[in-house]
Amino acid sequence: MLWSVLRFQAIKRCLISFVMGTGFVCSAAAVEIQVGIINIEYPILAPISRFDRHPDDLGFAGAELGNEDNQTTGSFLGHQFAIERVSTNPDNMVADIGTLTGKGIRLLAVLGNGNDVAKAADAAGSDVLVFNASAPDNALRDEACRANLLHVAPSRAMLADAITQFLIWKKWKRWFLIEGSNPADKLLGDSYRHSARKFGAEIVEERTFEDTGGSRRADSGHVLVQRKIPVFTQDAADHDVIVAADESDVFALYLPFHAWDPRPVAGSGGLRPVNFSATSEAWGATQFQRRFEKLTDRYIRPQDYNAWLAMRVIGEAVTRTGSNDPAKLKTYILSDAFELAAFKGQKVTFRPWNGQMRQPVLLTDSKVTVSVSPQEGYLHQRSPLDTLGLDKPETSCTAFD
Repeated sequence: MLWSVLRFQAIKRCLISFVMGTGFVCSAAAVEIQVGIINIEYPILAPISRFDRHPDDLGFAGAELGNEDNQTTGSFLGHQFAIERVSTNPDNMVADIGTLTGKGIRLLAVLGNGNDVAKAADAAGSDVLVFNASAPDNALRDEACRANLLHVAPSRAMLADAITQFLIWKKWKRWFLIEGSNPADKLLGDSYRHSARKFGAEIVEERTFEDTGGSRRADSGHVLVQRKIPVFTQDAADHDVIVAADESDVFALYLPFHAWDPRPVAGSGGLRPVNFSATSEAWGATQFQRRFEKLTDRYIRPQDYNAWLAMRVIGEAVTRTGSNDPAKLKTYILSDAFELAAFKGQKVTFRPWNGQMRQPVLLTDSKVTVSVSPQEGYLHQRSPLDTLGLDKPETSCTAFD
């Protein structure tokens, strides 16, 4: 069924291009496209919840599904898509990238933290197009942007703005912000502070939850949590909602039902902003979810969706341009002509000033999709999606000028 749909879409584009003279390439000339998928592994603690354990194929599975989708259309147009998986660590990453580029691979998707994604883009070189499939760092879309680095993963600013818009819509404007003590938590906390100022929320009190290490899961863990969290949140200034900045997964999941005052929780616990979730079934997502689950025997994770997006962006650009040249693909991807259906209710595009993909953000409680941002009523001169994250006047990125 999917093959027939994609084949029909390709034929339709060719016919429309022929009639309208839009320049869509319909040539059946064979083009080979190789994409390197790089997963940078780090030592991590076991997550608080067993449901959040990282599968061994995290990210790779999404890339595999994206490659299958690309092959479906590519088989009609004479294009051949292939991926090469690489699991590495920060010490070996540069050498592994050199091995890939040495094989002639000029398209990479990288799953890693912000510093390593930046290093990967630098190591790949200016003639290689790199897709950031995991790092949320605002700096990579701002002063630390790279001309050869495009972002399919949403930034912390986009995720924070997505939650903030919903909280403002609910008229929950008084926030009790609880921030973790690790560097990533501080960066996420800064994004929530900026978002509060941007949309008119008031942070009535801030507290830091210290990560003291040790086990976060034990047979008697719930007893300790039931005693510790209420005391930690006691005597806070009057607030409508608790906003948690806990990217390190230390405390936020414990806040619902344990806070001293009966208040909703949002951010890293309670209502969470994600680029995609297994809870999403609207806009054709059910068939997408089923195909992923058939391929992997598990539910999709945000990293999988990012890797799938990276592959589909490449596939759409190759289909439209008839080329595998990274420079030509980048020019098309950043143009007004590019758009991609992404099972989110509207087409996704890229911001040409910093390489960030515009996309809706889902708000989920891990069981259902509660809402989707941008929220109704948030308008923008270009796209409501540009109300999420760094807008053009806010960024100091000059690499794309």
